[in-house]
Amino acid sequence: MRMRRRLAGAAGMSAILLLAVGCAGSAQKKASPAASAAVAAAKPLPMKVAPHPATWTGTDDKVHPLRITPTRLARGAESDLVHIKLDDDLKGMVPYYLTFSYTNTGKSTVSGVDPARNFSVNGADGRPAEQISLFQSNPLATGSGLPATCRESGAEKLAAGATTAVCQIFMLGKDQQPATVSYKDSESETLLWQVGGGKEGGATGILPAGKSADSVTEDSDKRPVSLYVTPKGVRAGSIADLSRFDLDADEKKLIPYYVTMQYKNTGKHDLLPSMNDGVVLRTAAGQESRKMVLIDIGGPGVSQCPEATPNDMVKPGATVTECSIHMLAKGEPPVAVVFQGHGEGGQPVTWHVKTDAAK
Repeated sequence: MRMRRRLAGAAGMSAILLLAVGCAGSAQKKASPAASAAVAAAKPLPMKVAPHPATWTGTDDKVHPLRITPTRLARGAESDLVHIKLDDDLKGMVPYYLTFSYTNTGKSTVSGVDPARNFSVNGADGRPAEQISLFQSNPLATGSGLPATCRESGAEKLAAGATTAVCQIFMLGKDQQPATVSYKDSESETLLWQVGGGKEGGATGILPAGKSADSVTEDSDKRPVSLYVTPKGVRAGSIADLSRFDLDADEKKLIPYYVTMQYKNTGKHDLLPSMNDGVVLRTAAGQESRKMVLIDIGGPGVSQCPEATPNDMVKPGATVTECSIHMLAKGEPPVAVVFQGHGEGGQPVTWHVKTDAAK
């Protein structure tokens, strides 16, 4: 039985789930007719299939060249996994089956290549699906326990020029629809494939860009304060904009994005102009970027992303405009901006992103 994990990121490590089997092949034997019908009815989604050169870096830090092609993404049903012991946070979610092929484009045979851990299926709101792997506790069981639509398991060894295929299960909330499939290795840029339905409105609970919404934050005494929040824009900048600051080598490879938000204090207490601490930018590859903190005591700041205006206390009824800097990898455009909210009644609010060039 496969045991896989993803690169640490926004979604963290993948879940390893237990197959509820008691004897050989019982996972299949106990599946209900309804479950079997659901597996057979797994619905392929339209996806722009295109092979791309990629790399896979093993635990020994050796880099292997590959050619990767997602060939099928299909929506399953909850009943597909009735024989799986799901974690509580996965119950009620929908399984999606991603099948992809990969070719060893190197010059020698490789062993243990596991590109599945670098894949992500991402919702229209930028939230990544939870990648799951299955662990079979009964060593005598002969059935794989995997849905019939997702049993490609790859090859232990792959000769130069050889191709194999793997299917991986991802879990998405019922309110989400997959918008992209992405692949990211530490030695290469992010690869993206668009999925049908991956458009604005492809998930519930996401507001149009620029639409105002109510939220809640806290004042310096931890008292809840209501806000009226309006996203004013997300602009792509240049790493040269930050040339005054001491960036490390990895940061210099990223692209700064400037997120401007307007906040109206609709509560009863004064607020410091620091609401942008709760702003998160999500990418098409399912990653999250929080506000970058740049130390610039008494300096001019970053002209493309000016300091809060006004920069004193925001009194009840007053409005403040703030800008925050978020660093994203090349090839990972932003798709959603989130204001997380704080304190009692504070809930995240999510907007679609329309990116403009920085001025």
